[in-house]
Amino acid sequence: MAIILIAAMSRIMPHPLNFSPLVAISLFGGAMFKQNWKAYLIPIGAYFVSDLLFQLMGQQGFYGISQFFVYGSMLLVVLLGANMHQPKAVKVLGFTIAGSTIFWIISNFGVWVASRVHGAIEYEPALTLGMTYLRALPFYNTFGNQLFFGSFIGDLFYSGLIFGTYALAQKRLPVLKSA
Repeated sequence: MAIILIAAMSRIMPHPLNFSPLVAISLFGGAMFKQNWKAYLIPIGAYFVSDLLFQLMGQQGFYGISQFFVYGSMLLVVLLGANMHQPKAVKVLGFTIAGSTIFWIISNFGVWVASRVHGAIEYEPALTLGMTYLRALPFYNTFGNQLFFGSFIGDLFYSGLIFGTYALAQKRLPVLKSA
């Protein structure tokens, strides 16, 4: 429960746009937890708790159909992590880039799906799938740049931090070597 609250607070506390540990936590949970349900519960729980807190603070926490794609993309990142097996530095780097990419593709697809549904917050009937991804590219505008690079750099930073800390802890704590 503590890791869910820490991850949820990482979304609420002031930080660069999208610079959060959720992809890294999802990868790590998928790679390390023997009980898979915990790996899936942590990112979904963190998103839900932080969205609930946003809503309670008068901000938009629950924002519509595309939110399901955000949650779903995190579940896919956990599944990706579950296929990592032996986390070595280069493998963690590749899986982190893949996790960032999965999140970007799926969440932006959700924006496009939501734009097709009349009454959705993101409703924009003329929005094409290609335009959705074009808008999401880091070169489209400054805001898109901040979102994409905040997410990508945050994913790399936190994956390095979490997996690196665990690797160092394994060297110092023999009980972790067998885990």
